[in-house]
Amino acid sequence: MFQFFVEPEQIREDIVIITGSDVNHIRNVLRMKPGEQVRISDNCGGDYLCEIQEITAEQVALHILETCANTELPVKVTLYQGLPKSDKMELIIQKAVELGVSEIVPVSMKNCVVKLDEKKAKSKQSRWQSIAESAAKQSKRSVIPTVGDVITFAQAVEQAKNMDVRLVPYEQERGMAYTRASLGSIKKGDEVAIFIGPEGGFAPSEIELVRDDMKLISLGNRILRTETAGLATLAMLIFAIED
Repeated sequence: MFQFFVEPEQIREDIVIITGSDVNHIRNVLRMKPGEQVRISDNCGGDYLCEIQEITAEQVALHILETCANTELPVKVTLYQGLPKSDKMELIIQKAVELGVSEIVPVSMKNCVVKLDEKKAKSKQSRWQSIAESAAKQSKRSVIPTVGDVITFAQAVEQAKNMDVRLVPYEQERGMAYTRASLGSIKKGDEVAIFIGPEGGFAPSEIELVRDDMKLISLGNRILRTETAGLATLAMLIFAIED
């Protein structure tokens, strides 16, 4: 079943009106017809099973059949991802959204090979946000996760300082007991930050900056690539927290 996002004001009682680019997608790409069913989310936690009533060139009108279960994690997770090379960020965003992340913040770290000027960063961010929206539709998310602007490591640390749990998977940490205990301490409703280093890993100075204030955890005895580490952490978190 296909999913589409609308703004809350596009829902009036039991009627939903879709406008914009999704109209062309429904009408000319998917070639959907009145009577077919779709899932609609208002990006604020409201999810509905709807039936298409009318399709025009300007809008699609749907009738709400029933309310659907919310699909969000019981915690809010922000992934602070060290900027990777090539198109790895696109893969990370797509899969992290599928796994339930609430926000992805690209972070420029000392060992990042990629250096983005302001113009390139804005262009990338727009592309990344589009990927997040597509992944949210595919995975039946109740909200579209946000991809933030590129910030420095120091800015990321400052931004995350008031979150309930801050996890730093670090390749030099060993032993899964502390990882299990750290994940087990997370409660429903918590805000969780996950910091992932780039291909070159965290610089020693970056680890020293957070060692006393964040939980340095192991992801096992193997060294994971930057595009794997965040996803592995999210998968472990889902296992620990989701009913």
